[in-house]
Amino acid sequence: MNNIEFNLKQSIIDVVNNQFNVSLKQDEVVIETPKDTTMGDYSTTVAMRLTKKLGKNPKEIAQTIVDHLVNSNIESATIAGPGFINFKIKTTALANIINEVMTLQEKFGENNIGNNEAINVEYISANPTGDLHLGHARGAAWGDSLTRILKKSGYNVIREFYMNDSGNQVNNLGKSLASRYGELFGKNISLPEDGYHGEDIINIAKIIKEKYGDCFLDKLHENDTITQLSELGVYYEMEKMREDLALFRVEFDVFGSEDNLRKLGVVDEMYRKLIASGHTYELDGATFFKTTTFGDDKDRVIKKSDGSYTYLMPDIAYHQAKLTGNYNRIKSNEYAEIASQPVTTMIDLLGGDHHGYIARLKASLSAFGYNSDNLEIDIIQMVRLIDEHGSEIKMSKREGNAIKLRDFCNEVGVDAVRYFYVSRALETPFDFDVTLAKKQTNDNPVFYIQYAYARICSILKDQAFKAQSEYLLLTDEKEIQLLKSINEFSDTVASVAKERAVHKLCNYIYKLAQQFHSFYATCKVVDACNPDLTAERIALLFAIKVTLKNALYLIGVEAKEKM
Repeated sequence: MNNIEFNLKQSIIDVVNNQFNVSLKQDEVVIETPKDTTMGDYSTTVAMRLTKKLGKNPKEIAQTIVDHLVNSNIESATIAGPGFINFKIKTTALANIINEVMTLQEKFGENNIGNNEAINVEYISANPTGDLHLGHARGAAWGDSLTRILKKSGYNVIREFYMNDSGNQVNNLGKSLASRYGELFGKNISLPEDGYHGEDIINIAKIIKEKYGDCFLDKLHENDTITQLSELGVYYEMEKMREDLALFRVEFDVFGSEDNLRKLGVVDEMYRKLIASGHTYELDGATFFKTTTFGDDKDRVIKKSDGSYTYLMPDIAYHQAKLTGNYNRIKSNEYAEIASQPVTTMIDLLGGDHHGYIARLKASLSAFGYNSDNLEIDIIQMVRLIDEHGSEIKMSKREGNAIKLRDFCNEVGVDAVRYFYVSRALETPFDFDVTLAKKQTNDNPVFYIQYAYARICSILKDQAFKAQSEYLLLTDEKEIQLLKSINEFSDTVASVAKERAVHKLCNYIYKLAQQFHSFYATCKVVDACNPDLTAERIALLFAIKVTLKNALYLIGVEAKEKM
């Protein structure tokens, strides 16, 4: 939180405590920026919020606050309407942020609302049966941006990719590879009904042939061979996924494996514990988990009558392992080092078709004595890809015509893909306008923002700049707007982290770029006839540059020095 807003809140709290004997917390005092800047730089409705508690007229409360307020940053405080308090901040106080930015550089924007809380964020829960495609892109961009913001806000973040590397879809991967591998030797082995038709399967089959020759050829119908081919397929698919994630600037600390959960007995152990908890029952040979006890709309099957587990049981085991820090039991040494500390909060990003999963996963926590609030699930709504004709681009992974993430990034650009996918609220479906994303004009918000940064870099390239002891000349309204926005950066990052609302950071970035372009259009930065004003404006530009760069990093977009 910026010092001006923090100190303003604290000053209000002190008055309320001393004059009314009421204790307030920082988050109970809401400070806003008036749309009409003539009213002031900041405003608060705290007087109206206290009316019921104090049993007094809001204007009377507001007057008491104004009369007793002590804050050296305030130039004036006035009362408006039914009890709004508007504050005009001294320009010198606003401008002090420039020197703070110069001192902190890449650390500017850091805050400690997380207080080192351990949080596990799981995103891209993908089947390793094909390339990462655009269906994964929103979760990848949002999850990676969110974890950057959480880290910036003082959380101890564990970034996790959960591999659905077990079950029928992986078995079908092995069968599909057997078919393609056999074809390379002239054998006609039909693809399974639910097999995979993508080019990647053909390419992996070629790699297997090159590396292992014909050693699988006479055993293609045997279960052990299908299992071996499945494991090889998962390995090579994950290698490609890791390359694609690096291209998309997405990183993980943990690669959890469902297959390892099963092989190491974690799922069986957790099943036995769930039975012992008394929250299950048998019906028609199947085992049901009594999730209705914990608010679900119906009980859920965890083991089918044929003895196999449903998808829910491994997921229950997986989340229990997170809470206990039992990562050594699910780690996949082929892919990553695994963090071992337990977490207090788990955040899962799940697709819109998983909405019904929320109640049953939370029920599993309650059944084992945990607070169900330890698990928070954000639902990722669908994105429609729109072409230049305004038509939706249809795609299917199973049919092999899904647009690969790497191909889309190469065509549109990583920056545009990253920005567009986090520019709208996660729970809101939206249309991705490919034509707009590729435009190199100000209509494209990514180009518009990056051009602002590049323009600042161009100006600063030939200018010496340093911190000033005072900033008395930055009095233009456009300069004041910029100073206020820079002051708000740390608070914005903290707010975005708390709300998990990445799109609000995009709004902030665009607004800052917009304010800079407006300032540059009307204010002469370098004026040989006024070196003092030039020095202050150069310092201001430096502060904008650092703020933009830090903000763009948090959403995985490059701050380009040249366009």
